[in-house]
Amino acid sequence: MLGLQLRGAHELLNETNKKETMMNLKDIPMIQSQIKCGVYRARLFKCKTVALFIPPRPKNTTMTTSSSSNSNSNSRYSSNFRFIIPILGFALLCTLFLFSNLNFSSYSTPPVSDTSASSPLITTTKNVSPPSPVATSNNPPPVILTAVDSIGSRPKETFSDLIPIFDRWDQEVGCDRFQEKFKGWTVNASAVQEIDRYECSKLKMSHASVYVKLASWVPDILDGLYQCRCGLSCLWTRNEALADKADVWLWVTFHLQNRTEGGPLHAFFQIEAPRWRSGHEDIFISYHASSEVQATYAGKFFRIHRSYNVPNNKRDDVLVYWSSSNCKPHRDEIAEKFLSLVSHHSMGKCLNNVGGSDMALTFYPDCQMEENPIPHWWDHLHCAMSHYKFVLAIENTITESYVTEKLYYALDVGSVPIYFGAPNVWDLVPPNSIIDASKFKSIEELANYVKAVGEDPVAYAEFHAWRRCGVMGNYGKVRLASLDTLPCRLCEEASVRGGRKAPLRTPS
Repeated sequence: MLGLQLRGAHELLNETNKKETMMNLKDIPMIQSQIKCGVYRARLFKCKTVALFIPPRPKNTTMTTSSSSNSNSNSRYSSNFRFIIPILGFALLCTLFLFSNLNFSSYSTPPVSDTSASSPLITTTKNVSPPSPVATSNNPPPVILTAVDSIGSRPKETFSDLIPIFDRWDQEVGCDRFQEKFKGWTVNASAVQEIDRYECSKLKMSHASVYVKLASWVPDILDGLYQCRCGLSCLWTRNEALADKADVWLWVTFHLQNRTEGGPLHAFFQIEAPRWRSGHEDIFISYHASSEVQATYAGKFFRIHRSYNVPNNKRDDVLVYWSSSNCKPHRDEIAEKFLSLVSHHSMGKCLNNVGGSDMALTFYPDCQMEENPIPHWWDHLHCAMSHYKFVLAIENTITESYVTEKLYYALDVGSVPIYFGAPNVWDLVPPNSIIDASKFKSIEELANYVKAVGEDPVAYAEFHAWRRCGVMGNYGKVRLASLDTLPCRLCEEASVRGGRKAPLRTPS
């Protein structure tokens, strides 16, 4: 009787297990659907709960009562273990989803070394010295700061001798950092013509000649025979006999002559601003790159006869040099307001404060040119301004690309120009070589900045780093496109056109 009861109970247990197993197997698609919803749709926040279920393994129908008891004990641990695995799996999937949608690149900047961290000259959070190197938004490069970015952080001090302050700058900043800072320096390349813009195959003649017909200020030193690129030779002369069959006649004054068939090309050289064409020229030459031939003021030949006796020392009692004898009202107004705020010497006729316009040699007798007993102001201009830390340079006309000797002379002699002029001046000068007045809100702010640099030897030294470290920007091209190379470039233009065989210009 007891055996029948046990057998009946065992059969009832097996029947129950079969029903439970069948129910669980039927529910598997639903449960799998819920898991799928949890993994793939959780990011849309459409599934608030996720049901995880693993159906229990079917009981062995041949198990005895004692083995059932042991199995029940083990199944509690197996059941718990089976629940933990899918939970851990789901957590792993969530973690992968999180990492695939977050960008951690901004936290991947290499740590700054101890020596860099103690220096105020490098940061990765502030951009104060444009232009920045080209970079992706996900991985911006560190911005390199140098001495001019920390003016005011060093004690004020007077200085005169340049050699020790250059040594200090080398130790505190150095060329490597300066070069790295301006590696991404961006300029408008089209602001300067390429000197090799024509392919050699475009030249139609192997020799061309230019007769300088009316060009009183063009220096005589340019006269001569040149060997130019592509095998082209070029004669540039004021001698009418030598240029009896010239390919080009050059004027620098307004003329009304039209070219005749088979005659020389007419070239008009307008170096001042504003630019205007005569309407009768075949070739227009000016300071601007949009002309047929560009001639910048950056060359040496504009004023060749002058004293270049440049000292190693700068005055520490007078900050700014200015010299102007063409007293234009707008320029004098700017100069007077600025110079009233800084120590200065005005050597020209305009706003003179040194006792006359011929006092430069009294101040600096070493600037006298021995071969010229009758001095002219341009003889000693370079030498005189080289004694000052800063040179005020104000253009006659404020217009694009009109950058004249007022700025380039100061660069030549090792002074820092304070510049009022062309809005695109940075396309035509080396980086960090000038103080651009247009970047300041007021004349007072500009004056305060100049005085701060004048009392910060390391920052001042950095305005000379471009030449000491060989960082030029567009400046090298500007020098190549100057008056110095005009003969070859004008002859090349004439050769491309065919010289005297060129067709007549179509009237505009």
